[in-house]
Amino acid sequence: MTGTIEEIRGKTEGLRRPRAKMAPSPTPETRPYWDAAADGRLSVQRCRACSHVYFYPRDFCPVCSSDLVEWIDCSGRATLYSYVIEHRPGPGFENDGPYVVAVVQLEEGPRMMTNIVGVEPLPENLPLDMELTVRFEPRGEMWVPVFAPAGASA
Repeated sequence: MTGTIEEIRGKTEGLRRPRAKMAPSPTPETRPYWDAAADGRLSVQRCRACSHVYFYPRDFCPVCSSDLVEWIDCSGRATLYSYVIEHRPGPGFENDGPYVVAVVQLEEGPRMMTNIVGVEPLPENLPLDMELTVRFEPRGEMWVPVFAPAGASA
């Protein structure tokens, strides 16, 4: 296809359709996490042998390798640890850019990757250690935890 940018955009505009955001595919190890999210709860695992709280879900403790692990519900509170403002949206996020991809530190200790919502995606609005609270966003038939500034309206 050749032509000016405007001509090419005109020819291809109808061809691009935003895709749906990818929905997670639970595994046996992650099913309790996704079930909790569907109920509006954020859950992580804790080792019953050494009390270490961790995320991402797995069937053994990353500290002591014990398989005596349990699921616990989190408070839903976190702080902003790190972030990037994504200006080139990935598949399914075409209508959302720019958006914030972040690592948050849960009050219970673990860090997790998520999106920050409810705030304009500008560096001055995203101070590190900002207090956050969990929300849940639908993705297909699944619910995904995202975080918003504490005190922000739903």
